[in-house]
Amino acid sequence: MNILEGLSFLWENIAALADWRYIVMWVIGGLLIYLAIRHEMEPTLLLPMGFGTILVNIPFSGAITQGAEVGALSTLFSAGISNELFPLILFIGIGAMIDFGPLLSNPKLMIFGAAAQFGIFFTLCLASMFFDWNDAASIAIIGAADGPTSIVVSQKLNSAYQGAIMVAAYSYMALVPIIQPPVIKLMTTKKERRIRMPYEQRTVSKTTRILFPIIITIVAGVVAPASVSLIGFLMFGNLIRECGVLNSLSETAQKVLANLITIFLGLTVATQMQAAAFLKPDTLLILGLGLFAFVFDTAGGILVAKFMNLFLKKKINPMIGAAGISAFPMSGRVVHKIGLQEDPQNFLLMHSIGVNVSGQIASVIAGGLILNFFL
Repeated sequence: MNILEGLSFLWENIAALADWRYIVMWVIGGLLIYLAIRHEMEPTLLLPMGFGTILVNIPFSGAITQGAEVGALSTLFSAGISNELFPLILFIGIGAMIDFGPLLSNPKLMIFGAAAQFGIFFTLCLASMFFDWNDAASIAIIGAADGPTSIVVSQKLNSAYQGAIMVAAYSYMALVPIIQPPVIKLMTTKKERRIRMPYEQRTVSKTTRILFPIIITIVAGVVAPASVSLIGFLMFGNLIRECGVLNSLSETAQKVLANLITIFLGLTVATQMQAAAFLKPDTLLILGLGLFAFVFDTAGGILVAKFMNLFLKKKINPMIGAAGISAFPMSGRVVHKIGLQEDPQNFLLMHSIGVNVSGQIASVIAGGLILNFFL
């Protein structure tokens, strides 16, 4: 390339910066970085997603901006996303983080985890009006509030919108502290939000803690065979935590492994946020449907709690129903924080976390049921 050709190439790239779509994507990337740093909203996920979004929308970096076919980031995409490796490994880390004690000491909390999957199936019906059934099912699973499950379902169903689905799932997971509070406050009264639920500490035996992940894996495999790999890796991570003989491995899975894979996921999901592919009507519609699914998941859990209160003498704070979505532990923390804002002596953390971990199980089973139906 001679000097004139070089100058011409440089000018073409500079001229490309005038494309408003690049500017929009830089703003989106900057917003994600701002939320990660300024508000500490899931920084291990939002920071790499934000930086990656800027990276893949720089016209000069042609080898990267061509997407999942070439470039450094595409290597990570091919190695970890297209073959579902990253989601499965991440589930080991998530499983090692989860303490099922609050759920095991109060099994009825599982009801709210199941109820909070309502948005998935409601969104499936709505999405089928705009997309074919496999794509609609893949879009609906965004409501699972579980990025790994969304990746696996969209991959297995061979959805044409995998990129938009991944972006929506992980973006909304990280934005739970923004999305859920308005919905919770809209659907509950101040009196309901102030309902106190004293936590009764119950001892859960080590044998029960060890048997639980094994039994859940078997039951899920029978009920929804397509979910067995996801639920199996999640429960294997929990078994590492609870067995008592792999403490160092459990600590590594919870911290080093989970954080590393989350960073890789953030960067690779960003490869799907290229301006030309992202700023399209279909993508924006998918983002809207994903938000719809999140809202109705939250609403489903709350409505079931309110319905139960019609028959219970000892009332349930309906906010804990909102924690039934799978975004662990963000949703549980959101409910606890709102409870403290309404009443500084109202500690809902153990109840909301119990519901939250039940939602983790329910969302994977819901994904498996959808796969069983549409594969």
